Amino acid sequence: MYRITDAICTDHRNLEAYYDRIADAQDSDEQTRYQNQFTWELARHVVGEELVLDPALEAQLPDGDTGEDRQQQHTIKEKLAVFQNLSCSDPRFIPTLTILMEDLSAHIHIKETRDLVKLEGAITAEESQRLARSFDRTKFFAPTRAHPGLPDRPYVTAAALIAAPLDRLQDLFQRWPEDGLTPIPDLE
Repeated sequence: MYRITDAICTDHRNLEAYYDRIADAQDSDEQTRYQNQFTWELARHVVGEELVLDPALEAQLPDGDTGEDRQQQHTIKEKLAVFQNLSCSDPRFIPTLTILMEDLSAHIHIKETRDLVKLEGAITAEESQRLARSFDRTKFFAPTRAHPGLPDRPYVTAAALIAAPLDRLQDLFQRWPEDGLTPIPDLE
């Protein structure tokens, strides 16, 4: 049974692995490829949480106010927007990634130890499966770059749908890890 917790936690583990690959990379090509992968995955993940997980938390939990979490997501998007545009030769590259990952780690901890536990306790197994499918589908249509300037609720869906095709066009010209998850064909 594939639950919303599984979908979210799988992304979290992937993001942590991509961070490690960037931090431990032996050359700039590998860093750039995993920078693209990390950006691609995190941008889509945040939009998926905004459009699927946050509304579920607000609807299902008595204390489901996600205002603080939305602010944390916005901060992550702002930091990702800076990181995604840095060259790995820039002296700010690793420090920016480190700061971004610190914020993301705090976010991951809260999601996994508080929010998802409460949500899973408040919904049926079928609803959890439905949310997982919705989360995965949403990521398919989500932007693949951070756009912190796009409006938040209630227009995030329309804004994301406008930004996503432009991001995907840009993705065609990026370098990707050999073992990455991106649906981008190898153009080299």
